[in-house]
Amino acid sequence: MSGWIEVIAGSMYSGKTEELIRRIRRAQYAKLNVQVFKPMIDQRYHQTNVTSHNQTQVEATPLENISDIWNHLKNSTQVVGFDEGQFFTMDLVQVCRDLSSRGIRVIVAGLDMDWKGQPFEPIPTLMAIAEEVTKNRAVCMVCGELATYSQKISGSSQTQIEVGAEDFYEARCRLHFAPIVEQKPSRKFDNLNQSPT
Repeated sequence: MSGWIEVIAGSMYSGKTEELIRRIRRAQYAKLNVQVFKPMIDQRYHQTNVTSHNQTQVEATPLENISDIWNHLKNSTQVVGFDEGQFFTMDLVQVCRDLSSRGIRVIVAGLDMDWKGQPFEPIPTLMAIAEEVTKNRAVCMVCGELATYSQKISGSSQTQIEVGAEDFYEARCRLHFAPIVEQKPSRKFDNLNQSPT
């Protein structure tokens, strides 16, 4: 059996994890042997489970380093899922190649751009070598148009990786995105039902 790599990419709040969970559950319904992994750094919603922003969950194994997968991978596994792939090192690329060469279906979800709008490795490289790529889009939290960027609204401007959710990031369209840390969220949607002054 030939394995392959699937990548689910996009900005924050574009439904990447939700789509990963959907594919994993379909594989489970098909009676395939599935394992899901996540970076240990991501404990926003649950210490072990992969959890979407709308609280959909699937059981997972946290990994401190991507190489730790070989200590947990079962011989019977047919499908492997990785959530938040951008938090792993570039070694994730070779791990995915090795898994697919063993006949395993590999599904990786992650951000393709960081909060500065720059490629967020290893996801762009995985997109290049994958058999299937899905790029999800979110809704801009300023104007409601389709969004492909993750705007940082608080936290440090000195680091690429800072784990957070609504308190740190908003989805933005190209027009309303800026590669800076905005210290005040501009949630114009909150005022849509208010009368003009």
